[in-house]
Amino acid sequence: MVMATRTASPAPVAVDSFIPRHLGPNAAEQRDMLATLGYDSLDAFIDAVVPEPIRFRGTLQTGPEHSEAEVLTALRSVALRNQVYRSFLGMGYYGTHTPPVILRNVMENPAWYTAYTPYQAEIAQGRLEALLNYQTMVIDLTGLEIANASLLDEGTAAAEAMALAFAAKGSPTRHVFLVGADCHPQTIAVVEARAAARGVEVRVTDARTMAVDATVFGVLLQYPGTDGAVVDYRRLAEQAHAAGALVIVASDLLALCLLTPPGEWGADIVVGNTQRFGVPMGYGGPHAAFFATRDEYKRLLPGRIIGLSRDVEGAPALRMALQTREQHIRREKATSNVCTAQVLLAVMASMYAVYHGPAGLTQIAERVHHRAVTLAAGLERLGFAITHENYFDTVRVEVGAHGQADILAAAASRRMNLRVLEPGTITLSLDETTTAADVADLWAVFNNEAAPDFTYDDIAAGVDARFDERFRRVTPFLAHPTFHRYHSETEMLRYLYSLQAKDFSLVHGMIPLGSCTMKLNATAEMIPVTWPEFGQLHPFAPVEQAQGYAQMFAELERDLAEVTGFAGVSLQPNAGSQGEYAGLLVIRAYHQARGDAHRTVCLIPQSAHGTNPASAVMAGFSVVVVKTDADGNIDMDDLRAKAEQHSANLGALMVTYPSTHGVFEASIKDITALIHRHGGQVYMDGANMNAMVGVSRPGDLGADVCHLNLHKTFCIPHGGGGPGMGPIGVAAQLVPFLPTHPVVATGGTSPIGPISAAPWGSASILPISYVYIKMMGGEGLAYATKVALLNANYIAKQLEAHYPVLYRGQNGLVAHECILDTRSLKTAAGIEAEDIAKRLMDYGFHAPTLSFPVAGTLMVEPTESESKAELDRFVEAMIGIREEIAAVERGEADREDNVLKNAPHTAAHCTSDGWTHPYTRQQAAYPSAWTRDRKFWPTVRRVESAFGDRNLVCACPPIESYAPTVS
Repeated sequence: MVMATRTASPAPVAVDSFIPRHLGPNAAEQRDMLATLGYDSLDAFIDAVVPEPIRFRGTLQTGPEHSEAEVLTALRSVALRNQVYRSFLGMGYYGTHTPPVILRNVMENPAWYTAYTPYQAEIAQGRLEALLNYQTMVIDLTGLEIANASLLDEGTAAAEAMALAFAAKGSPTRHVFLVGADCHPQTIAVVEARAAARGVEVRVTDARTMAVDATVFGVLLQYPGTDGAVVDYRRLAEQAHAAGALVIVASDLLALCLLTPPGEWGADIVVGNTQRFGVPMGYGGPHAAFFATRDEYKRLLPGRIIGLSRDVEGAPALRMALQTREQHIRREKATSNVCTAQVLLAVMASMYAVYHGPAGLTQIAERVHHRAVTLAAGLERLGFAITHENYFDTVRVEVGAHGQADILAAAASRRMNLRVLEPGTITLSLDETTTAADVADLWAVFNNEAAPDFTYDDIAAGVDARFDERFRRVTPFLAHPTFHRYHSETEMLRYLYSLQAKDFSLVHGMIPLGSCTMKLNATAEMIPVTWPEFGQLHPFAPVEQAQGYAQMFAELERDLAEVTGFAGVSLQPNAGSQGEYAGLLVIRAYHQARGDAHRTVCLIPQSAHGTNPASAVMAGFSVVVVKTDADGNIDMDDLRAKAEQHSANLGALMVTYPSTHGVFEASIKDITALIHRHGGQVYMDGANMNAMVGVSRPGDLGADVCHLNLHKTFCIPHGGGGPGMGPIGVAAQLVPFLPTHPVVATGGTSPIGPISAAPWGSASILPISYVYIKMMGGEGLAYATKVALLNANYIAKQLEAHYPVLYRGQNGLVAHECILDTRSLKTAAGIEAEDIAKRLMDYGFHAPTLSFPVAGTLMVEPTESESKAELDRFVEAMIGIREEIAAVERGEADREDNVLKNAPHTAAHCTSDGWTHPYTRQQAAYPSAWTRDRKFWPTVRRVESAFGDRNLVCACPPIESYAPTVS
């Protein structure tokens, strides 16, 4: 990337500098905060908080800072190196029209993309309703009883389905998983990679002749197949069930508008990608995968589920159901390591269905199918044979070996990409964007570049595009009124904004969630995502058409390697959990290459994120838990004992740094050296990297691999619970094992199999992190880290007299987050951490992280983007709440009927005719002066999650029909 350079400054004041736009407190405010902490400079403070043995004293070589205008101008020239051909490649990725009302008001709207995972249901009812719509859409179209709120992509969803099937039906003697050869190649490869680590035997075979016996626990089929064929699998499903196996179907929601739902012909699980429901291809992602199954498997369903419950007044209310944080509860016994979703993309797909409704979706599907049939009929007129009689949007053409090269050359000259599945055949996948003119161009391509002697209208008028009774859908779908009310843009706009008004996001105030890093997602960083050169590129387009992406990937990999101190980076993992899994597979491959395949023990501290042990098991490791001491650090004596005990089989240690307890462990280099002495490799969880960028580097500390949450440290928005990205950096000895891909080669010289369905994961959101790094420059990145540390310590200092800070590092300081201990309040006043979390909503704040990593505590992370005024407002709110608790302690407020136990308070509650509480309405609604000026009202009162789990409702028939009858 070529840019004009200028001298960077640690505290820039130029009007076009992005750094002060990104940072919350200005220089004067920083001085005041430092004075509160007892330091006369930011550098002196950093010297006190960051242990010298781990300190990086250099300057990150990521280049100087640049203005927003400079970076966007330069990136535009990079984007123009991508060539957007007309894509007929299919394979699960299709052109689509994003309705502008959804593009502008969801995808490009910070009120939607800066919200967090809806753990606090009372201030997330809008997103939850949109996700319930999504689940309903998936349930209706697949013909199954329950669906989750999305997964990462189709390939990993198929792998998760395999894991569910094995958990339900597998055993030492039932360990074979059959995969149809006509599944998408990336899906087969992701499944094979996942299976190899778990000891599952995958057999890829022709689904039409597949034989299921007692060794098989599951079967994966593609419907329609990757070559377009629509096959009747009823008899195979019966055979599989008779043998005790589950049937998994990877399908296409648009096709299911016309085809018999798999749930009606025997599927137990249906997975796929909702990308073609209004979400750009984006060179591979992000897209919301779907996963539906039968009700009997709901307790094994991976990911998040949205369900209907009620609030304390009995009013209907939504919340995350069942395994809200399964990994943190079940840890190594979790059935999946997936702890996130693709919420923003699931919302887009659900709104696409809401906007078009069942009639509109059917019309789109019929148009695509009719054009495919018309295309096939014209090709037959030109003398070509069509392989399959039944297909939806993909036509396989028999061209013979001699004509194939000429056809592909003619297509390239017209900027078209066609797919060669095998020599002598070409497949053509049509989509919503395919026009009659496109079909005519394809005929010309197959006709020696000459227009045929017939027109599109000639052929279209004579074809019969109806499916026969074996395949034709007869079951209605999307009957709920939501899918019928909002078909005008006026109504759709109002619906979107009515949902938006129910959700708290960064547009309203600070979201101080520890370990989640809710920082500024600048508009300049977001703008390139919707440029067509990034958004409309098919992930399997020839690499020469994606040179802009290639340049961006190379620069981003180089910068992330510099930030982490590693030798190589893979951008493929499309979530933090996937990064963990990828890093551990790379370590395992390293040991296997050295003849140490027995090194499968993974040491994990008690304080680790719950995804760590789940990922370790997925990667084929056995988990051994290491104790933590009273200060929240790794218990060195226990670590030495466990490392010695398992020395012969030690494969890895997983460690989060700074620790999950929010402190820099000064012994980290001793820890990594100990593991290396015993033959293991060190995996560092990069969830807390926002405390390290520019002041410490994982590679310098002895770590061998580290994943980076780009949706935390590097500004990709959380999107209400996704998308994310979790690339890994690795030391030199691990570079050869970085993951590859079956369609577009990536990775090292001895690579592990693919982690994600697309070669570079969710490529279209990588410009966000790229732009952030370029605008900040090396010194700016370090400056941001220092301010993040300052903000966290300022809050800890201001609140320490009111709430004990549970863990501290050297000099009594914390890292980027602090844990406030509220456990004593339960005995003293009957008040729990959850009560404080709910009361914060009345003050206009999202709660900190609740009861993690220590039950009964609140973990606060302000990030560098929050101003001193916002920090002071939060501090005032927390002190105000402590005074409310003190009133209970003194007996001045009722122990049960008080502002905390009844929080949050809705507008309806505060204005109701009957007010029976011993405190005033004003105390309930306006506990601080600023809430009178800027009040965010929760739309439901405290939600009863247990009620919803006992009465699980995960689709959206009219809510009013449930309220009076559910018991």
